[in-house]
Amino acid sequence: MSALRLPEDVMRALGHRGVDLLVEHFARLADDPVSGVKYAPPREWEEVPRAAAPDPLAVLEETCRMLRHGNAHPDHPRFLAFVPSPGNFVSVLAAALATGFAVPGGHRLTGPASADVELTTVRWLVELLGLPPGSGGLFVPGGSMANLTALTVARDRRGPGTAYFSDQTHFSVPRALHVLGVGADRVRRLPSDGAQRLDVDALASAVRRDRRRGLRPFVVVANAGTTSTGAVDPLPRLAEFCRAEGIWLHVDGAFGAAAALTDAGRTLLDGLGLADSWTVDPHKWLFQPAESGCVLLRRPHELRESFGVDLPGYLDNSAAGDGDFLQYGIQLTREFRALRLWLSLKVFGADAFRDAVARGMRNAEEAGRFIDAEPGLELVTAPSLAVLTFRCAGADADRVCRRLATEGYALVMPTTVAGERVLRLCTINPRTSAGELRRIVTRVRELSLDATA
Repeated sequence: MSALRLPEDVMRALGHRGVDLLVEHFARLADDPVSGVKYAPPREWEEVPRAAAPDPLAVLEETCRMLRHGNAHPDHPRFLAFVPSPGNFVSVLAAALATGFAVPGGHRLTGPASADVELTTVRWLVELLGLPPGSGGLFVPGGSMANLTALTVARDRRGPGTAYFSDQTHFSVPRALHVLGVGADRVRRLPSDGAQRLDVDALASAVRRDRRRGLRPFVVVANAGTTSTGAVDPLPRLAEFCRAEGIWLHVDGAFGAAAALTDAGRTLLDGLGLADSWTVDPHKWLFQPAESGCVLLRRPHELRESFGVDLPGYLDNSAAGDGDFLQYGIQLTREFRALRLWLSLKVFGADAFRDAVARGMRNAEEAGRFIDAEPGLELVTAPSLAVLTFRCAGADADRVCRRLATEGYALVMPTTVAGERVLRLCTINPRTSAGELRRIVTRVRELSLDATA
């Protein structure tokens, strides 16, 4: 194993076995528990391995057992917590290919093909989501980095000043504002309305109040699908208000924007294309492995205006044209993330993605009907973008979820709606069957009865 190389036959054996184990994972995932609740690390991990392993294949087998049985599986069809990452085998293979070929993802000089793939994939994404022609951006690790990137541009174009968002907004937004130096005294976390949406009247009042104090409103962050309930803020009204006030409108659609692939989703997301910038996470509802995020801007040249720098001589490639992504965001060295979505779109086609997203939305409606049919269960928020919440009469939602997780059959997590702890389902995995949803709802009801006994 000199120079950290293995003989070709060993590499082939490891690669073939690794692919076999991955295929087995995809094929048998529904038979496995959702979470590895009984896992404990082996004692030999306490010491650094000094010598080469006598049998690399045995190390691979041990590693795969640990990965399979020591973690929860967000791609599991009964993983209904948080926002799952259903994934697909083609994009997993694409991630391995990009890593194995050491493809550079930041600089056109060393990665012209990868630059063109990323530009193409971004253009496809803009078209699929119905965003304005000419919009563009880049792939980033996830929604947190996408929000930080977009808010940086918003600050540079309209700020510095005061930021506004609802109490349902993802915590990555106030964190990004903190990183940007926007103090807590310039952050307005506004109450949502009864539908968990940003109250435009409350926003207008807050903006007027701040202007009277001599402050400068610079950004409103709207939600295209909140994590807790799937709520969509009133995007057309917000866009009209922001345009009249000269305020940047950023839409966090990390989870929900993908619904725009469907007719029903486009109706729910009316006004999505009116914003200045968007966050989209392909590793959520576009079925890609983490980390696969994307930030998009109506005027993508503004990314370069915020992040472009004078490069040193060994990096200068000013005549190369578009695709020097190191000038569009924070990172220089970047993974070639775009290949995952590009290859899976090439293999499956966009229609398959549309159908998979629509299936997740139908699953939520079906789960809602199962809940309505169970005595003692009651919907709190109706299905919206494949998310719904419900209560168990007299039972502690957190306790019910813990017991369900311990059993390993399904993973459901609680959330808080209007001050009440309730159960929440996120059904974006297109491989979740109606029978599984029915069994999960029935088991929740049984556990809630035990909890109240």
